[in-house]
Amino acid sequence: MNPLTDVTATVATAPAAREAAEDAAPAAAPAAPDAAPDLSLRESFAILADQLDGRLTLPGDAEYDRDRLAWNLAVDQRPAAVVVAASAADVARTVRAARGLGLAVAPQATGHNAGPLAEAHGLADAILLRTHELRAVEVRPTQRLARVEAGALWSDVVAAAAPYELAALAGSSHDVGVVGYTLGGGVSFLGRAHGLAANHVLAVELVTADGEFRRVDATHDPELFWAVRGGGGDFGVVTAIEFGLLELPQVVAGALFFPIERTEEVLQAWADWTRAVPDTVTSVGRVLRFPPLPELPQSLSGQSFVLVEAVVQEAPERADELLEPLRRLAPAMDSIRPQGPAELLELHMDPPGPVPGHGDGMLLKELPAEAVRAFVAAVGPEADTALMSVEIRQLGGAFAPGAAVELATERGLPLPGATAGLEAEYLVYAVAVAAPGTQETVASSLGRLFARVEPWRAGVEYLNFAERAVPGSRFFADEGRLARLRALKHAIDPTGVIRSNHPVGR
Repeated sequence: MNPLTDVTATVATAPAAREAAEDAAPAAAPAAPDAAPDLSLRESFAILADQLDGRLTLPGDAEYDRDRLAWNLAVDQRPAAVVVAASAADVARTVRAARGLGLAVAPQATGHNAGPLAEAHGLADAILLRTHELRAVEVRPTQRLARVEAGALWSDVVAAAAPYELAALAGSSHDVGVVGYTLGGGVSFLGRAHGLAANHVLAVELVTADGEFRRVDATHDPELFWAVRGGGGDFGVVTAIEFGLLELPQVVAGALFFPIERTEEVLQAWADWTRAVPDTVTSVGRVLRFPPLPELPQSLSGQSFVLVEAVVQEAPERADELLEPLRRLAPAMDSIRPQGPAELLELHMDPPGPVPGHGDGMLLKELPAEAVRAFVAAVGPEADTALMSVEIRQLGGAFAPGAAVELATERGLPLPGATAGLEAEYLVYAVAVAAPGTQETVASSLGRLFARVEPWRAGVEYLNFAERAVPGSRFFADEGRLARLRALKHAIDPTGVIRSNHPVGR
C-alpha cells in the first residue's frame, strides 16, 4: 500500500474530475485488440500499457508480485495482468481492452474481502484493476457532503472532514477502502442512529462493461444507482462516489476491558443491555486474544480479554447514565471518554496494515442467553480455538430496512438501494492470523463457532463480512430484489466483463 497522501494537497474539484474523465474515457480504449485479433495477448497488453497514465504488470515482471497483493496477504491473486490506474481514463481504457480481448476485469482498491474473488473464479482470465492510487477527497462543508475517488481510505475521508466537525459513516478500520465498503452496505459505529453508509450515497461515477463513463443518481439512471448502493461491485468499476456527511463534533466512545475468565458474565450482561439502549448507542461484545508483540503495550501484549466497545451519540452526562450498568461490572480498564468522531478509527484496534488472515461472518436474528452460552463455549476461556478476535456487533435501530426508508424520507435522502438495511439484530465476525501451517486449525475453529451459533442464524448474509464465495440468494433473500439485480447485470454486462468478489449471478 502507498503511504497516506496529504488529502489537502490532492483535492480535485468534482466538476473538473468529471470533465477529465468524460473527455478521456471515451477515447481511451486501445484499438489494437479489436482491430488486430491476431496479436498475441502479451502484445495487446503492451499496447494497453503504452496508453495508460498508470502502469500494467504481467506475471514475471518485477512489480507483478507487489501489484497483485490483496490487503489479506493470505489470498493468492494471480491475474493475467494487473493495471494500477492513475486516472479515471485508465479505468475506461482497461475495461475496453479487456472486453476486446475476451477477458474479465476485477476492480479492487485495498483488497479487503478478496478471498471470495479468488475462491469462486480465480483470476487467470482477468485483469486485476487496482484503484488504490486514486485517493483524492473533496469535502464540501456547506453542503455536508464528500466526493472521494475510487481508492480513498476512510482515514483520508475522516481527516478531510474533521476540521469542519463533520463525520462520515466510516468503517471500523482506518485503511478500509470507502468504495468497496459502501457498495456492500457499510456498517459503521454510528449506524444504529443513521443506517448503512450506502443509504447516504448521493451519486456514483463509474465505468460500465461497455467502457463508457456514467454518473448516476436518483434521477439519472436510477436503476443502476439503486443496484450499486448495497448490491456490490458487479455492475461497473466505480471511479468516485458522493455521499452525505453528519454534523457530529463529539461522541462518547471507548472500550471496557475485563479478564477473559469473565466472558459469559460480561457478554450476558452486555446482551441484556443492548436490548434496552436507544439507537444513539452502537456497541460490540468481543473476545480478543492479543498476540505477544513488542509493539503492543505491556498491559495488552499476550493478554486475553472480553470487552465491550461502545459509541454513544449523546452528551457525556447522558452517556454515563446509559453506560452505568456495564461499568457496574467493574472493568479492569475503561477507555470510554468524550472524543471527536475521527478517533473512532482507532477504537477497534485493527492491524495497522496488511496481514495474512482467515475470517468469516454471520448475521444473527437474535441473541438470547442460550446463544451467548453457545458463543462462549466456542471462543471463551475454556475453548480450544485459534481465533484471535471474535465479535458480536449490535445492529437494529436504523440498520433495519424499514427504518432506512423512514430515515431517507425524514432527511431528504434518496430512497435506499438494493440493501436498505440488514434483517438481523446482531452480526458475528471472527478472524485469526494465518500463520504457516495453521489453516486447518483456523478453519476448524471457525467451523465450531458458526456451528454453535447456527440455530440463531438470520436468513441473509452481509456482503462485506462474508469471506467466502456465497450464492447471491444468500445476500438477497428477497427473490424480487435478486431478480432485479440479475436482470440489470444481464442488460449492462451480458458477457460478465465486470467480475466482483460477490457476483449476483445471471
